[in-house]
Amino acid sequence: MSDEWLNQWRAELQQIRTAVGEAPNDETRAEALRRLASLYRRADTLIGGATVLRDEVRAAAEMFRVRDRRSVPPPSDADPVREDRLGASTYIEKGWHLITMGDYSGAIQALQRALELAPGESQGGALLGWAQVLDGQPDLAMATLAGVLERDPNHPLARVNVGLVYLKQRSFGEAIEHLSRVIRNQSDRKALLYAHYYLGMVYFERGMFGDAVPFFEQALELGPNLAEACYELGRALWFADRPDAARSAWRVGATTTAFSAWGTRCREMLTIVDAGGEVPRTSLV
Repeated sequence: MSDEWLNQWRAELQQIRTAVGEAPNDETRAEALRRLASLYRRADTLIGGATVLRDEVRAAAEMFRVRDRRSVPPPSDADPVREDRLGASTYIEKGWHLITMGDYSGAIQALQRALELAPGESQGGALLGWAQVLDGQPDLAMATLAGVLERDPNHPLARVNVGLVYLKQRSFGEAIEHLSRVIRNQSDRKALLYAHYYLGMVYFERGMFGDAVPFFEQALELGPNLAEACYELGRALWFADRPDAARSAWRVGATTTAFSAWGTRCREMLTIVDAGGEVPRTSLV
């Protein structure tokens, strides 16, 4: 990236900050969120490409060093393709960021590329299954996750996402079984966070709002910036007849994640309840 591009993007970021500071209304925040997402995608694409190029240069340098030490002849066209786990890790990281931004189709593309570079990579497979279920492809997601669990029956993130598939299918018993297993294992913090969050959703969907509350609270303890947990905690508290606590949860989500889509939803909920409107029972997961 040239210094000129870097300075232009920094100036654009400062314009967004200034606009929000001068007129912090919902319309301005929504526009700021859109511009921030656009700026992030441009930067992420450029950085991702530069990172891949850097790794390819590193791999080429290492290849020449190995040849110099061992006097190995260069590979022929008939040589098998070697796995590139270093390159795959770049796409896995990109896939995760795209999932968090809600770009599930983009995440699927990145994670499929990761698995092309490193077939059988468990974390990449678990994230791919996650992106697929969030993209509305539960059958394909289940097939992807089954492949991960066949290789690693205890992979926590894969099992969390199997639980998510069952949640979306309203097979609550199976969802609880898989998500509870991850909580008992406690070997992966990210998986543990989402196991609590999705268990909260299971109990919410069953109408057990008071039982859902501690799972959302634990998810927020593990991940304070998980704005969707603030949103869902507020709904669970509201339907558990704790309106003041619900408002407090939405305020936290609205302020700690001001530029996220879930932060916007928290602000919308505050507007709705202050106007005497109804809190929706339909879930967004």
